[in-house]
Amino acid sequence: MPELPEVETTRRGIAPWLDGAVIERIVVRDPRLRWPVADDVHRAEGQRVTRLARRAKYLLVSVDGGALMLHLGMSGSVRVLTTSAEPGRHDHVDIVTDRATLRFNDPRRFGSLHWVDEPLDAHALLRDLGPEPLGPDFDGDHLWRLSRGARRSVKTFIMDGKVVVGVGNIYASEALYMAGIHPTRHAGRVSRARYDGLAAAIRDVLGRAIEAGGTTLRDFSSAQGTPGYFAQDLLVYDREGQACFQCGDAIRRRVIGQRASYYCPRCQR
Repeated sequence: MPELPEVETTRRGIAPWLDGAVIERIVVRDPRLRWPVADDVHRAEGQRVTRLARRAKYLLVSVDGGALMLHLGMSGSVRVLTTSAEPGRHDHVDIVTDRATLRFNDPRRFGSLHWVDEPLDAHALLRDLGPEPLGPDFDGDHLWRLSRGARRSVKTFIMDGKVVVGVGNIYASEALYMAGIHPTRHAGRVSRARYDGLAAAIRDVLGRAIEAGGTTLRDFSSAQGTPGYFAQDLLVYDREGQACFQCGDAIRRRVIGQRASYYCPRCQR
């Protein structure tokens, strides 16, 4: 599933082809995504892109009077085409500009495309989101304040988009390992100092993943079709039974909140 680094990698990849470009037409071959693609997406046609941004896992393509909001879902990707190519079975939407065609492919159809003509932060899918983990509003104090009295696991807590956006399953496991915090520990029982370390670990692991182009485990590749390489740097995720890089004990796997979690029983408390 594309997480924040994968979406940011996509944004960076399509930016040279989209920033300042004119959207000539939008071709919707199959509107049956997570939510049906509405006809109002065509309001972007004929308009110049004024800004390409990311909020959480949403790509925001702003034009005068509104924006297209794209979510990659569980298996979605965007390709940049500079020559014509026949669409494949899962190529559901093309955004055709005066520079190139951006083709949205989504085999599982959990992605979405919306037209937003209200202030973006007021949209129902964005208004309740927490801060960006790489932004100025996110730190250990933020996590500590929201966690007071919380009895859910700290892993579930940091994966809550209302707490902080974009900390998906892979990066949550990695950050908790780096911070030495057991994933099942109650969020309300983590100290202020340890949350400082966890916030720093989240920033570090996401930043490094972005620079590596994301993590390719099954479906993800960049806008140019190249894979992400952060999988080569994973410390615990998907390493069940292998030796911990710090202490040598075997990495364990446990299901927490219906997601596979990986941790070292000795290094994480």
